[in-house]
Amino acid sequence: MDRKTASKGKLRIGDDWNAIRIIALSQSNPLKAVAELVENSVDAHARTVTITRGRERGDAYLAIYDDGDGILRDADGLPDFRYVATHICDSVKRKLKAEGDGKGVQGEFGIGLLSFWTVGERLRITSAGADQRPYQMVMSRGDPAFQVTPRRMLFAERGTELRIAPLLEGVRRINGEKIQRYLAAELRDRIRSSGVRITVIDKLARKQYAVEPRQFDGRLLHQLPAVPTRFGEVYAELYLTEPESASRVGLYRSGTRVLEDVASLPGLERLPWTSGYLQGLIDAQFLTLTPGTRSGLVYDERFAAFAAALAPLEEHLLALIDEQQRAEDEQASRELLRSIQRAFREAMLALPPEEYDWFDIQARSRQGATAQTAADGSAIGAGETAPAPPDEWLGATEPAAPAGPQREFFEHAGPLFGVVVSPAASTVAVNDSRRFTALPRDRSRRRVEEELKFEWRILEGGGTLAGDRDQQVELVAPGTPGLTRLGVTVRQRDVSCTAEALITVTDTIAPAVGAVIANARGLPGYTFERAAGELWRSRFDVERNLIAVNSGHRDFVFAARNQALKLRYLIRLYVKELVLRNFQGLPTEQLLERMIELSLYTEERL
Repeated sequence: MDRKTASKGKLRIGDDWNAIRIIALSQSNPLKAVAELVENSVDAHARTVTITRGRERGDAYLAIYDDGDGILRDADGLPDFRYVATHICDSVKRKLKAEGDGKGVQGEFGIGLLSFWTVGERLRITSAGADQRPYQMVMSRGDPAFQVTPRRMLFAERGTELRIAPLLEGVRRINGEKIQRYLAAELRDRIRSSGVRITVIDKLARKQYAVEPRQFDGRLLHQLPAVPTRFGEVYAELYLTEPESASRVGLYRSGTRVLEDVASLPGLERLPWTSGYLQGLIDAQFLTLTPGTRSGLVYDERFAAFAAALAPLEEHLLALIDEQQRAEDEQASRELLRSIQRAFREAMLALPPEEYDWFDIQARSRQGATAQTAADGSAIGAGETAPAPPDEWLGATEPAAPAGPQREFFEHAGPLFGVVVSPAASTVAVNDSRRFTALPRDRSRRRVEEELKFEWRILEGGGTLAGDRDQQVELVAPGTPGLTRLGVTVRQRDVSCTAEALITVTDTIAPAVGAVIANARGLPGYTFERAAGELWRSRFDVERNLIAVNSGHRDFVFAARNQALKLRYLIRLYVKELVLRNFQGLPTEQLLERMIELSLYTEERL
């Protein structure tokens, strides 16, 4: 085309009705369409809005009634339905905003009414005129015609009644509870700022719901950095929560949600928005919305200014999240350590004390032994081993008994729930003897002492018992090697519990079994050291009584993906270090045997 044939012109609609069809069908979310119709009621200064879902003459319908200002009236005082129907994309609200009278008004495109196409087949709007008579306008989906007629009613009510019927097939599955949840999030700040009371009445489900502004979980973050732009300031209401994939920060404009997740915006698919630690909203009144769906943005200079202004806020949030993660790691480490201590202490009860007395269990048990009595009331003499207190059974601290004779209700043990035998596994030389103790517990693993009866018996193998009716029993091993299975039954009134112990009877016991324990400092703690390029998994720090775990080792990285697997990995490192530390000088094969034995009884009690 040369200069002689060049021309200019203006865009125009070639087919008005086709343009209206495209606009009406551009709203893909029927719940968003319902929210827009409710917003029209809020813009009309309604104080109450009632949404009713029901069925009439076989057709499902959705009705919205408000007590607002109603449809604007013409010069004759009648509802100006004709203006509403013939001024698509020419919103009165936009003119009010331009004139400064549209404070708190959300609409601006003049197409919200057309969204009924995504909800149902026909729309009927009823509003009163100045003569206090009701008038109605009826529109049909896919039909360019509309009809305005007086409506026969006893008296006209204030506000507007909107009714859509019959509902589309897919919309009929949207019940009142879904509408309530959606509006609570979509119109959260509009409800709070306007004070409107929204009620959803589901006649089909026979339920009624009040739409309350959505409450976020977590801790509200105060003193957040300001987010100013040349178009206006951005408001942020954010909450720090436990990490969850469902935690999101919504993008709002003037109190109405635009996007459910701000991280879905280009350029914002990054931390902290994708961390899962944040809930809340960011409200930017100056953003430009896409008119069709009202659930998208135009990525113009306003959006660019908005995204750039978030940088100081993001830096502040990342610091808070990092602090939260450190606190969670410390808490997780404490819980892991308690689990490890509990498992090892329980394993110490099952294993022979002379071989695994790393926690001074027997020494602590002897303290006050002369003051303790057996379950049958007989005194435990000096030099005898009293049953270990409950805090040694599971590593859980049992509250100390009060000094006075009176104890609180919760300090008394409950009924019998279980029993264990200590030790549950041991090795005895032929013709030698060993003492075993039954440890009865309640459901909370407290010591049970009252109305107990004990019955010991050899279930399998050889040997003889002495004192088979007491809490403690002495087993005399037979003269030939073998495996003896010892059982005990404890009864308290009509409750009975059983437990077993396995005794290996051998003709010779290696001297190393009774060797002096090198470490009597108790169970060590642990700490992490990142050494990604080194092959060691753990080291024992004797001075600090700590096990250093290489958090950069590939095995730790693999195990850390799952909390249970991580706990078992730490248990095995503990077993390795404690066996090496406490069985110094043993041959390699015996060290491996000890590791297998201790791992078995410790992991079984996790």
